[in-house]
Amino acid sequence: MRAADKRFGVVLRELRQERGLSQEALAFESGLNRQFISLLELGQRSPSLTTVYKVAGGLGIKGSELLAAMESRARARPRRTDRR
Repeated sequence: MRAADKRFGVVLRELRQERGLSQEALAFESGLNRQFISLLELGQRSPSLTTVYKVAGGLGIKGSELLAAMESRARARPRRTDRR
């Protein structure tokens, strides 16, 4: 699992929950499968650019806003440098 996929999933879940949407409702609004939304949120699937825009549309935001939220979260969390 790549850090970017995990980060995307965390941001996706936060935005979905802020809007009071279930995974099923977001999937319907996005034209995607509920299980795929779940896998995205868990960071087990990498979203394509098309998927980013579909999910963003389902959330009622622009794709660029979704990616900006992901980038903002990346800057807010410093990377661990001490790997034990």
